[in-house]
Amino acid sequence: MKRSIEIIKFIFLLGLMAFLFSFSKKRNDARKINKLDVEFVDENSPFITYNTVNKLLIQNHDKVTSIGKETLVLKKMEQRLRENPMVRDAQVYVSVDGTLGAKIEQRKPIGRVSASPDYYLDADGKKMPLSDVYSARVPIITGTSKNSFNEVTPLLLKIENDEFMRSSVVGLNEKANGDIELELRKVNFKVLFGKPENIEKKFQNFKAFYKKTKQDSTLYGYNMVNLKFDSQVIATKK
Repeated sequence: MKRSIEIIKFIFLLGLMAFLFSFSKKRNDARKINKLDVEFVDENSPFITYNTVNKLLIQNHDKVTSIGKETLVLKKMEQRLRENPMVRDAQVYVSVDGTLGAKIEQRKPIGRVSASPDYYLDADGKKMPLSDVYSARVPIITGTSKNSFNEVTPLLLKIENDEFMRSSVVGLNEKANGDIELELRKVNFKVLFGKPENIEKKFQNFKAFYKKTKQDSTLYGYNMVNLKFDSQVIATKK
């Protein structure tokens, strides 16, 4: 008899807990979203505006505060954001205080392809449209590289991650034989980089050449600087 009473109590308590949980969940779901919090987790300047993110999230609703929690489908929201050509990844969540949050990782342009119309090449080696909001300061890509980016993407990534090269290189042209020619800021000569191989070694050679010729005031007296050979720099005077 005593055991039966204990079982009945246990079932009652279990039912009570289930009722309270269900009641609490229904009340929570019935609450409205009270604000939107959008965070760009990358270091890029915004290529997509807050208002654009807001519209992608709320869709057919007038404003975020008119959305009930029970109507939210976070995966669909994330999908809409990821389908935007400026977005690389997105995470959407709802906090306990009724905040609809979105963490946005934008795509990162590393080059701008000269075409009709122009477009960016991103860090994943994929095409990325230009933004109406912000124009990235990246090298202009011309030549046969416009048809295949497998060769130039590693070089552009190295340029992006090297402070000196990033501030110096304004253009990249791939010739028919696969050699790459760099165009620099503030100097008149071109840099024949050759194939995108031994990139860091070639960077070191060029930096040493640049430093030395700038110190002895001969930097602007050259027409072409050839980095095709790993062990030396061949410079052609004007």
